[in-house]
Amino acid sequence: MSADLAPGVIARDRTAERGGAADERLPADVSGPTGPGSAVAERTAWTPGHTPGDYVIGHARAVLPDRIVDNARIVVRDHRIVEIGEGTRGVALDVDARNMLLTPGFIDVHSDALEKERTPRSNAEVPLEFAMSSFTGRVMGAGCTTMFHGAGFQHQMARGVARSVSRALELCAAVDAERSSRVEHRILHRLDILSEAGAQALADRLAALPAGSPVPLVSHEDHTPGQGQYADPTKLKDYMIFADGLSEEEADAQLDRLVAEGREGEAVRQKHFAWLSELAAAGRIRLLGHDPDTAQAIDELAERGGSVAEFPTTVEAARRARERGMPIVAGAPNALRGRSHSGNVSAGELAALGLVDALASDYLPAALLGGVRTLVDEGIMDLPQAIGLITAGPARVAGLADRGAIAAGQLADFAFVSDARGGWPHVVATFKAGEPQPAGDSGAGAGLPS
Repeated sequence: MSADLAPGVIARDRTAERGGAADERLPADVSGPTGPGSAVAERTAWTPGHTPGDYVIGHARAVLPDRIVDNARIVVRDHRIVEIGEGTRGVALDVDARNMLLTPGFIDVHSDALEKERTPRSNAEVPLEFAMSSFTGRVMGAGCTTMFHGAGFQHQMARGVARSVSRALELCAAVDAERSSRVEHRILHRLDILSEAGAQALADRLAALPAGSPVPLVSHEDHTPGQGQYADPTKLKDYMIFADGLSEEEADAQLDRLVAEGREGEAVRQKHFAWLSELAAAGRIRLLGHDPDTAQAIDELAERGGSVAEFPTTVEAARRARERGMPIVAGAPNALRGRSHSGNVSAGELAALGLVDALASDYLPAALLGGVRTLVDEGIMDLPQAIGLITAGPARVAGLADRGAIAAGQLADFAFVSDARGGWPHVVATFKAGEPQPAGDSGAGAGLPS
């Protein structure tokens, strides 16, 4: 944590906590008698890495959904925001933001970067538990307080990444076991719609979720060349040559195999679509459609109970998603770079048309804030709107009503962002509300039909 935000010791006036106002508490740097009859009954230390439930932030430029409040005061009680005001005269502060931007903690609804953290080189895999711990630090540095890790329920390599049923289940177990006080880790279940082994493993996973678990996010995807993300198969061929090290002849053979599998797997595809539709209709999953490329693809997604259009590849698909009332997710690296690496529609173009509700990091967590900066610099949207793409928008995508905005009643998840020195803004620190309560119903009982 930056020294600018180091809270040190909080001096609490217990008489104030019994009904006094927030400004009756002593500032953190005020010393005084602590014996019987003194105003300060005890001093409570703030342990690094564990944000307390009660504190006051001052001198922040707070990014609210529709405006920026300068010299803002944010009061937190029991891990939730209870007051948003202006000015700090007569108020004891626990945290002096020193004119930094204060935003909601970022929410990343689609990240595959943990896979790369686990295997930084193709022949150098590190223990998954280590990768989980290491990646948490990276996520915090990117400003994320809620992260959905993609677990690929499929049976083959995917563009240079080793994905299998066993690896998906290992990742799920590691994320389930993680108890970070700084980042809430969750799973985005990614199903290759042609993978029977993946569907069976996903069914077992969903059925085993404990009662009271949040409704799980499930994204179905089909990477058959000629549609979706790789409507232009030459883009996938180039990727195979660059990322997988295939020769041109080997890449052509691989493309031919994938096209044949897609054509021959129509019955499997429709069976799995029907199964996912049943789960979505019963409220046992929140269904996302990955890489929709046409209005028809969006209509079919809506008919099977899909709630979210994830990375639409064309303006046509995004327009239909808006017409159908679906939140639209675009790639933050796409927004940052100004173009899609697959040759599809740019996130900036979609945002300029009002067809983006959320940015997801995909493979680069730091791109969330970078994408926001690019959209603001290009005049596509103002800062509150752009910050909403990595806070309130993703919260809506994931069905999380308790976070994503600096507003009374919301969880006290914050990112402190410095933009004072020019260049790219960067996250200085994040605060995570303790013991967030799960939202939604259990995803149990999601058996795969025969």
